[in-house]
Order: sequence, then C-alpha cells, then structure tokens
Amino acid sequence: MLHKMLKLNHISYCNVAVAKFKVRSFASKGINIKDVNYQYLQRSKVPTFHFQKSLPRLPIPELDKTRERYLNALRPLLNDGQFNEAVKRTSNFVANEGNQLQAKLISKDKYNKHTSYISDYWFDLYLRDRVALPINYNPFLVMQNDVRPEYNNQLVRATNLLVSAVRFMLSLREEILEPEVYHLQPKKSNTQLFRTVTGLLPASLSWYGAYLFKAFPLDMSQFTGLFNATRIPMLNKDKILRDPTCNHVVVQKNGNFYVFDVLDMDGNLLSPAEIHGNLAQILKDNSKADFPLGVLTTQNRDEWANQRTHLEETGNKEALHKIDTAIFNLVLDDVCINDNKHKLLAHYLHTDGSNSWFDKSFSLIVTKDGVSGINFEHSWGDGVAVLRFFQDIYTETTTKPFIGPESTPSDKQVTVKKLEFNLDDKSKGFVEKARKEYSDWCNSLSIDYILYEGLTKEACKKFKVSPDCIMQLGFQAAYHLLHGNYVGTYESCSTSAFKHGRTETMRPCTEKTKLFCDNLHSNKSTKQELRSIMAECSTYHSELVKQAAMGQGFDRHLFALRKIAEDNGLPRPELYDSYEYKFLNKSILSTSTLSAPSVLAGGFGPVAREGFGIGYSAFPDKLGAAVSAYKAHNNSSQFVEALNKSFVDITKILSE
Repeated sequence: MLHKMLKLNHISYCNVAVAKFKVRSFASKGINIKDVNYQYLQRSKVPTFHFQKSLPRLPIPELDKTRERYLNALRPLLNDGQFNEAVKRTSNFVANEGNQLQAKLISKDKYNKHTSYISDYWFDLYLRDRVALPINYNPFLVMQNDVRPEYNNQLVRATNLLVSAVRFMLSLREEILEPEVYHLQPKKSNTQLFRTVTGLLPASLSWYGAYLFKAFPLDMSQFTGLFNATRIPMLNKDKILRDPTCNHVVVQKNGNFYVFDVLDMDGNLLSPAEIHGNLAQILKDNSKADFPLGVLTTQNRDEWANQRTHLEETGNKEALHKIDTAIFNLVLDDVCINDNKHKLLAHYLHTDGSNSWFDKSFSLIVTKDGVSGINFEHSWGDGVAVLRFFQDIYTETTTKPFIGPESTPSDKQVTVKKLEFNLDDKSKGFVEKARKEYSDWCNSLSIDYILYEGLTKEACKKFKVSPDCIMQLGFQAAYHLLHGNYVGTYESCSTSAFKHGRTETMRPCTEKTKLFCDNLHSNKSTKQELRSIMAECSTYHSELVKQAAMGQGFDRHLFALRKIAEDNGLPRPELYDSYEYKFLNKSILSTSTLSAPSVLAGGFGPVAREGFGIGYSAFPDKLGAAVSAYKAHNNSSQFVEALNKSFVDITKILSE
C-alpha cells in the first residue's frame, strides 16, 4: 500500500482537512503581528525534519533485476530481431562492465550515507541541460477557484495567498511545519498519540516509531528549496542561489518588477492590511515595461548566461540580485481567463514571457479575474514539496482568509520599491530577439484537454481496476489508434519515502497493454476477453508502480551506472548508444499525475519534439488530461479525440 501515495498525485497531506465553516476575515480586527497564531500557518509539536535522520536510504537495485525489468520494458517496443539483439547486448553489459560499475556505485553509496545514490547526479542532469526552462522543464499547477466569486478578486486573492505563503515559510523556517507523513490507516495513526510518541523518540529512531503505527514519513529535504531561491544561468552548468536571510518578495506586473519586505526588522510577518496596501499600490501602476527583462529567462541557458553577464556589467547587478533572493515571485497578470480552459493551459504553461521569471524556484501567478496557480523551476525539487505548499495555502485561503472583499487596503507605511534597470541598446536587442523567438516557439505548440465524465476514480475502483492504469491504458490506446505502433512512455513516480529520493520512471507500455490495444483495435476479441486482459494490465501496472516507488525501477539505476563510468574515466558502455536504449528513452508519451483536492489543472510541455506532454488526473467525478504537442509533428486535439474514443471503449468493456 505504501507505493500508492508515492505517485505524484497521491501525496497524503496529513495536516490538511478541507472543512466547511464560516470564513473568518481578520482584516478589521487589529492583528497583533507578534501573536504566534498569526505568524505561523502550523505549529507542529513534531519538528518538521524530525524523521529526516532515520529515513531509509534509497536502495540500489540488483543488477540482474535491472536487466530483467529493462528487457520487459523493451519487449512491446521492438520486433523479434531487435529484441534478440537487445537481450544479447544487455546480458553482455551485465556480465562485463555492468558488474564493475555496480561495485563502484555501491562503494560510492556507502561513503555517502547522508544522501541517495541518485540525488547529486539528478541535480547535475538538470543544471547542465542547456535548453530553455519554460515548456521544456517548468511544470504548472492551477488552483480551484474560491467557491465565493467575490474572493476571486485579483487583489483579495493575491493578498490572501501571499499572507498564507509567508506563514507557511515561517513555519518551515522555525521547523514547526507539520512533517509530511503518509498514513496507511489515518484513523489510527493521524492522531495526537502518534505525534506524542514519535515526537518523544530520538530523531535516529523516529521513523521506526512511525512505522509501528503504519505511517510512513516522507523526505522533506527539498522543502528548503522553495523559498529565497533562483536558478542562475551559467555557461555549461547553472547554479542554484539561496539566501534565507532576505525578507522581501518580488512582484511582477506589466513586465515591471516591484519589491517590498513582508517581514519587519524583528522577523514578524506584516499585517494583512499592510500587505494588502502594498499590493494595491502595485496594481494602481498601469505603466508597462518597454523592454520586459523576464522574457530573457525563456532562452537557451548559455545564451541567457551571456546576456545576464552583460546586464550585470552595465549596472543591473543589484536589481537582479533582488529578484534572485526574493522569498518568491508573485505575478499579477493583466489577463482574464474567463473559464477558457485552452487559454488557461497556455497561460500557465508559458504565457508570452514578458511578465515572468522562469528561473525562480516558483512563481505564484494571479490573473486579473483571480485564477491562481504556480509555475515552478524543476531542478531543485519534484512535486512533493510544491504540492504540499500548494494544498496548504489553498486550504487556508479558501477557508480562513485574512482579508475579504470588504477589506480596505492600508495606505500607511507602503514600502513598495519599483526596480529600475539600465538597458543599453545591446540589452534592448536581447529582449526584442527573445520576444520574437519565444513568440514563435509558443505558437508552435498545440494544447488541448479532455474532461471525460463517463468514468470516475471511484468507478474504476468499483470495477477493481487501477484508475491510474485506466488512464495510462487510454493513452496507449489513443496513440495506437493514431499511429499504429508503441513508443517510449514515461510516467513519473516519487521515491520520497527514502532519504533524498527524487523520482523513478514507471514504464506503463507493457506487453499486456500492447495485447489489449492490439485486440481492441482488431475487433477480434469479445468484451469479456478484453475485460480479462484489462484486469491483467491493472495488476501488472500496480506492481510496476510499487517497484518504482520502492526504488526498484531500472531507469535511475542504469543512469547512475552510466554516470559512474564517466566519473571514473571509463569507456561508455555500448548499451547506452544502442538503438533500443535510445528508443525507450525518447519519451514520446511523457506523463505525470497532477491531482490533489486543490488542483484545477496541471501540465507541462512535450519532452520530445515528436511527443506529447500529458498531465492527468483521475477526479472523483471525471477523468481529465491536459495534452501538449508541437504542431509540426502532432495535433493535441486529434490525440484528445482518440483518447475520448479510447475512454468510451474502456468504459463499455468495464460496464459489460
């Protein structure tokens, strides 16, 4: 059961309960900012990082098991001749270089017990890649709207989100944010007794105490990367800058940048009225930047690195540092979504770049009609920390907001400073070039979505099939319907049950899904036969998810072995340049689950030029997916049509 919460969408928020009660608006109550009940979003008796020391370490899989799992993933993608060649090549690798590299990897891991064998390699992979961040890497999440329309006013929602976000950060800084724990039996373990017992245990034993309650603490090392952080472009390899001493936020509007401190000199969060007043002043400024620097963050990393160096050398170093060290970036967009889902997906995935700063650890975005969400830089962390933050601030702002539509912004002690930049003709040329290229890039994308109400998460469970399997089976069937073949498919799975775990790849295209799609589209099988195959798909899919979540996938292991060869100056094994390895790792279908109670939509761009980026959710009342692709190679609307047909076919088979 543990593996179920380690899919990106299955994070358990042990401290969150979305309750229905009368909303309290504190704006007119004269808050004492020194009151700890105002300063902190949570005040956990169990320290935030209490379980970190005793978390289990990410296991290095056995080499023979990796061979077996790798070949199983290749089987549905290759013809018999190709597969036989792959078997020989893989067996030769395992018998020769693989054994040597495995020994070196195990030895290195033993000397680095403070982390996981994949962590440094994974950071390095992200930071060395030279492609631009938006579309290629930065995912997005959009919040559900507040059920009360008046609270979706841009100023009201932005103020409440900002206050709750800083309260979250202060709880994290003081290490009183509730630890992230998956409760297998919440009624028995998500209790005061659990917190008392595990809190009394030494940190070195605390995980084992939680395990006795059938509760599983998750790695929280990435949480510190949420705030005061930016990815700085550098030649060849970027770096992450963090400065937790800074107390200001940066706000973007119309391509301009504004900063103001949200903490006073004693480290206390300003009152909601003061924050309300600062944001109100920013919204009153209707001037537009002639040369919005944010668009420069949409470029190739080496090109942006050179441009940033020029900006710093021409008098802009201090202003850029203000952006880099801000707690986070709040984006106030002069755009109305008006329930246009295509517009929503495009806006949160990429916008036009003029009012963005894609290098920040995350940007909290609020449109003119109050639609709110996050676009986040991916190198520093994965979905666990972002989703927890996202869910916690959504819950507070929609149940206990600090200001309401009747609140009056304070006009006292407004401390906003607008950042000024010295732009010479060369810098202006950078902006114009980036604008044109980014516009062309965004226009090359095709984005669509599906909301299928014929099947739900609970209905899948009723039919005794995994909802995630049904979603993935739909993707395979849709692609096969359009193209008649099977391709490398990537599904992200968190390994946060382990110290410094990141993600593992789950390979949902299997021999069983291939058999199902072949039989479905040949019209030669009965519904009963297809139902039987579907049940086998579900069982095998769940087993693959479990393996990946427990650190028993093969992708990260093979990647680490390749990196070990590079570290030791050894020849690159033939396996990594083989047709089959490259074909499998060309993620034509790149998928990730992105659901939580607070999430309206989520997604990302295609990983391969010929591929699709699919962010999906099995909701209580429907199945949903956001699909992106490049127009030169694919049409996302055609894929959505094929996916709808596949879901209809699957529903008919399940209902038989």
